Amino acid sequence: MTVASAELGFSTTADALRLRKWLLGPGQPTLVMDQFSAEEFHLIVDDRADVHISSKDGRFYLGWFPLGRPGTDGEGWKIAVTGTAQVPGYQVSFDTEAPADIVAATVARVLEPSRCL
Repeated sequence: MTVASAELGFSTTADALRLRKWLLGPGQPTLVMDQFSAEEFHLIVDDRADVHISSKDGRFYLGWFPLGRPGTDGEGWKIAVTGTAQVPGYQVSFDTEAPADIVAATVARVLEPSRCL
């Protein structure tokens, strides 16, 4: 039995192989921080210049650790949402080099349903 050579490997076009531009580097953390208001959230800057934001009900937490979160291997951002008796919460982490644009989009999506209550 023989196999036609056209079925082997993969096919693509030169256009599909073009260079892409990807978001790289930490960017501007203000893209993330500007999403929080003093009316709804507590903000603390500690002695290491790490930023901690929590919702007034205590169920949402965001930490920004520009030099890396102590005790971790380069964790730069930590998002945590406390669950309920019926549904567990979750945590999301990004390293120190994660683009702030990506973290800001994630935070916006996490905060979106909280504003609907």
